[in-house]
Amino acid sequence: MQDQITDEKLEKYFSVTKKALEKAKASSNRTSLEKERLDFIDMIERYLSDAEHFEKKGEIVNAFAALNYAHGWLDAGARLGIFDVHDSKLFTVD
Repeated sequence: MQDQITDEKLEKYFSVTKKALEKAKASSNRTSLEKERLDFIDMIERYLSDAEHFEKKGEIVNAFAALNYAHGWLDAGARLGIFDVHDSKLFTVD
């Protein structure tokens, strides 16, 4: 079903977001935006933590929303070059 957030869909997004975060953290930075990179990672980790919190409370819609915010930060960082990643399966790059 495309109109429901299933447990499987939520777990898939958790997995993809966590993989993307690890790849982003391990990547280099093509810019001079060092402080901003740290801010991005902090925001991503906070949204991921929020998603885990919401999932534990059974608030699946809020968990899914928080995951999407986390991944939005990942994609924005990749586009800006603060995460030098080249993986179109995990990011909206290349």
